[in-house]
Amino acid sequence: MGKRVTAADVARSLGLSRATVGFVLNDTPGQSISEATRERVIAEARRLGYRPHTAARALASGQSHIVLLLLPDWPVDHAVRSHLDEASLVLDRAGYSLVTMTPHPGGQAVPLWESLAPDVVMSLAPLSDAQYAAIQATGAVTLVPGRDDHGLEGDLGFSEGPRVQAAHLVSTGRRRIVFAGSTDPRLRDLVDQRASLASRSVEELAGSPLFARVDIDAASVSAVVTEWVRQGVDGVIAYNDDVAALVVGAALRAQIPVPQRLAVIGHDGTPLAALFVPALSTVRVDAAGLGRFLAELALSRVGAAPAPATGPEFGAHVVARETT
Repeated sequence: MGKRVTAADVARSLGLSRATVGFVLNDTPGQSISEATRERVIAEARRLGYRPHTAARALASGQSHIVLLLLPDWPVDHAVRSHLDEASLVLDRAGYSLVTMTPHPGGQAVPLWESLAPDVVMSLAPLSDAQYAAIQATGAVTLVPGRDDHGLEGDLGFSEGPRVQAAHLVSTGRRRIVFAGSTDPRLRDLVDQRASLASRSVEELAGSPLFARVDIDAASVSAVVTEWVRQGVDGVIAYNDDVAALVVGAALRAQIPVPQRLAVIGHDGTPLAALFVPALSTVRVDAAGLGRFLAELALSRVGAAPAPATGPEFGAHVVARETT
């Protein structure tokens, strides 16, 4: 690897002072440097392959132009990717970099909020009081739902999905409804939360309790679905579209008509839902909109952009297809 090109190299090549070159490359205000000299410095820096030293610039300016997003230990599924892609795009356009980190209990790595000195720390993961205090001690702007007064609700409005799933099944005449969860241990808390919300919603809307809640995987789904149908189950609220696909596939292999005998609705509005045969009914939540909103909010908190005019549309919407 070649030696990093520095501002001193640019100054030496042009026969200018290091101070003059530094003023140009750092866009230092209040300097009487001619436009011709400025253009020469920029052109030579580009020719030599000069890149600013991020750490040094951060030390000098007090800003790293880094936004750190703390994620729960979840699989990076379609919803998470949509969120990250949109947030990253908005921040990049403003000259900021998005860095993600998943805090692990008992982890030994130096937390990135200490080693990167980010301007903003956002979190979609639950934080302990000690973690929150350590982040605030760095001086970073914190955007943590439920902890900071920035108009962020504790669940960011995403709890509506299971209720919308239940309402859709009930509207199609389903009354003996089950919740199909995931066996992935990383998702246990989220699956439990959605199952609880689905249970309350079914009882309110159908006037009868959720018939069962079962976490399934590829090895267990066939036996579970066959037993459900034997017991008269006619509707399935799936944790996500992947679980919905498992249920529908098992039903079709057992020659159980979908949706005539068993209606199934997923969650997340993934591309899989539209491509699966039969196409999966699902609930779509605007994960990309949330990413865009949080990025704009982060930029506004460091003075790099105006505050977002409106929040994202958190509502969950049914996309009815062939499985309901």
